[in-house]
Amino acid sequence: MGNDKGGPVGYSSGAMPTKSKLPEKHSRPPLHRMQRIHEWIRSGKYPNSVTMARDLEVTDRTVKRDIEYMRDRHGAPIEYDELKHGYFYHGEFEFLPVAAMTEAEMFALLVADKAIAQYKGMPFQKPLRMAFQKLTGQLDDRERYSLENLGAALSFRPFAPEDADLKAFQVITKAVHERRVLQFEYRNLGKREWLKRVVHPYHLACIDSHWYLFGHDVSRDAIRTFALTRLAKPSATAERFVKPKDFDPDEYLKGSFTVMKGDKEHEVEIEFDLWGTDLVRGRQWHSSQELTDLPNGGSRLKMRLSSLEEIERWVLGWGSHAKVIGPAALRERVRTMAAKVAAIYGGAD
Repeated sequence: MGNDKGGPVGYSSGAMPTKSKLPEKHSRPPLHRMQRIHEWIRSGKYPNSVTMARDLEVTDRTVKRDIEYMRDRHGAPIEYDELKHGYFYHGEFEFLPVAAMTEAEMFALLVADKAIAQYKGMPFQKPLRMAFQKLTGQLDDRERYSLENLGAALSFRPFAPEDADLKAFQVITKAVHERRVLQFEYRNLGKREWLKRVVHPYHLACIDSHWYLFGHDVSRDAIRTFALTRLAKPSATAERFVKPKDFDPDEYLKGSFTVMKGDKEHEVEIEFDLWGTDLVRGRQWHSSQELTDLPNGGSRLKMRLSSLEEIERWVLGWGSHAKVIGPAALRERVRTMAAKVAAIYGGAD
């Protein structure tokens, strides 16, 4: 043991190289050092503390302290081989250092954790939860205590999240990832008939708590949007397809209020009273929106949309607090639907 060449603390060491005795004021940050130590050990070359200290320009005692920290705080299975005079990993290990967190960073991490609630029941809820636990497991006691206290002050309540068919979702996700042609039965909105569709699946998106598949419908030779709640019996075929390089879901939905895409451009103007304005202000309803304050305390919202169906339902949801200024086609749609609603409640029970 007297001939140790950079082993664990407790072993006697020979003369240290002059360079390892240099002051450490210019040394790399601790997390950077440990990342380098991890890479050297993982290489399988059995590095010792003296050789690593020389390259890091610190003392070998500093390297040994870093190794002890990696063992104690990160569970690194580091052992020392007395015959090869170097360190090695006894098992698989990936070093994922987490620096000390600011309060703002901790709050952002907490928001991410709470947001996982909206993915309840989805296949990736468990991996998300495990990833969060892995990150927080590396926090010190003070940071963990602060995170727990903040957690009591914040929550997410996703509105009417969909009940996911996990098996179908996994089939579709795999088809998108592997670019396999997908077959399924689909029912259009408001229809009872199920039709067989053959689609090149391009992209999955969760929009307004609903999941949608975007893909090229082979029989219609066009890109279509499919709601997963009205999609059944999906199966991926052995046939593969080439996804167009220019397909961009954000660009594809640019003129949509949420997901419905039309073939025209409508300049939509909606006027809100004071009550409605308090709820409209401060939210991003559409990328093209312009909100202007009015003298009476109300506001006017302008948007450029390619379809009127979704915005019609949205306006009706505001009741008497919203009034369509234009276009005329939207005014007529809202007026007609309002009359139908009034007729439903107008008669005696």
